[in-house]
Amino acid sequence: MNADADTGLYKAPRTTVSQNQGKFRIHLNFPGRNHPTHDDHGYGPLATVVESFMDPDTLISMHQHRNEEIVSWVPAGVMRHGDRQGNDLVTDPDHLLVMNAGRGFWHEERTLADDPPLRMLQIFVRPHSLDLQPDIQHEPVPGPVANEWRHLFGPEGADAPAFVRNDIHLYDIRLDEGATGRLPSRDGYDTYFYVFEGAVETAGTRFEEAESGLLVDDRDLALTATADSLVVAFQVDPDAPITKQGTIGR
Repeated sequence: MNADADTGLYKAPRTTVSQNQGKFRIHLNFPGRNHPTHDDHGYGPLATVVESFMDPDTLISMHQHRNEEIVSWVPAGVMRHGDRQGNDLVTDPDHLLVMNAGRGFWHEERTLADDPPLRMLQIFVRPHSLDLQPDIQHEPVPGPVANEWRHLFGPEGADAPAFVRNDIHLYDIRLDEGATGRLPSRDGYDTYFYVFEGAVETAGTRFEEAESGLLVDDRDLALTATADSLVVAFQVDPDAPITKQGTIGR
């Protein structure tokens, strides 16, 4: 782990925490662990960012989540969702799936035999209160514009396609090699970012695929891509009220 006190930037390498279930594999990123003195594996409302892999013809059978918001971000391929409410949804690069699990939500995930191998992020957000009303959102998202941040979710009432029930925003950006994009900035929020593809540099520090950074104190930094890159960034209110009773994210 690297830290730069002058910029408030804390880097974490590719996570070593993983689970291998054969055709379904996950790597768990804990944003709170970027900071050397933080005593929580999560960072405020952002509990866990899970890099998930599903081979073709894979079923994750019906299971329940409670007291967490689960966001499925699929940059390529498809993830198929079914639930006890009768929804049969396909999440792909044009859609974002948000399960506001609340007091309980049952669902399953699958890929078909002719689907491509899937690599995606599943994001676990801690809600502000326990046992909220369950809900599901399957929202179209605007097409990406090269070298510009795209706002995908925010708190209820935010100007974003979908919402979670706490003070956190998600953005993504596709940076061409050599291009620069300033990290999203918002008063009172810190920023956690994850390099999904490629490599970027900021404040003299290089971040490669599956590495992450935590920027505290609302500093203003720019990311410069040293290869074609895909990056996600979370603006997080570190002082937001949170619950820690989620099924997985906690």
